[in-house]
Amino acid sequence: MPSQKALVRRPSPLLAEGLVTHIEREKVDVEQAVEQWEAYVQTLRVHGWETIEVDPADDCPDSVFVEDAVVVYKNVALITRPGAESRREETGGVEEAVARLGCSVNWVWEPGTLEGGDVLKVDDTIYVGRGGRTNAAGIQQLRAVFEPLGARVVTVPVSKVLHLKSAVTALSDGTVLGHIPKVDRPSLFPRFLSVPEEAGAHVVLLGGDKVLMAASAPKTADLLADLGHEPVVVDISEFEKLEGCVTCLSVRLRDLYA
Repeated sequence: MPSQKALVRRPSPLLAEGLVTHIEREKVDVEQAVEQWEAYVQTLRVHGWETIEVDPADDCPDSVFVEDAVVVYKNVALITRPGAESRREETGGVEEAVARLGCSVNWVWEPGTLEGGDVLKVDDTIYVGRGGRTNAAGIQQLRAVFEPLGARVVTVPVSKVLHLKSAVTALSDGTVLGHIPKVDRPSLFPRFLSVPEEAGAHVVLLGGDKVLMAASAPKTADLLADLGHEPVVVDISEFEKLEGCVTCLSVRLRDLYA
């Protein structure tokens, strides 16, 4: 039967040196970040997810954002080639983890760049953000791997935020959530719901009506609750200082078979 697994990776001691692109740098409390990460991982477990820790990459400040290192569709994993050169050492441990889970492994090769935060899967549609970290060659390679498996790949421009999933994520019915000032082309999504806070655009589907989201988006949590969803709130304020959100702290694997 299908199993719910989530890859996670403990924050590096160098977390405070992580990259910042679209926001002003703030001081990161690494000790508090580790506590927030542990609470995030525990929340996944409480809601039925088996968490699998990828080997730490202590020399890589951004390695906690494990989602950027791989894209998984069905039982096929595509190991990314991050657009930020300083992040390219992060992928090795993730590759080992998905291989142990029985995934077929593919790779993005030069000159392609691709980061998992730019990939939003909605059923069999895969939206890929083309922007600062993911280029046309990376999208072409993703298309070559996943379209033969039945995916439809749609390219989306990204210029106002770090990654596509910094701007939009999706609910279980396929409705895409986004904060309008941060979304380049809302019209590209068949069903789009504008949310009142930037952090409200980020949800992780936990199962059933439950959606994991950041404590920094209380108005969006109320909106989603009014629509019949059950927000599960976590504090990830230290990661938000590095343009992180609830999606990039794990790789959710719903389609693997145990």
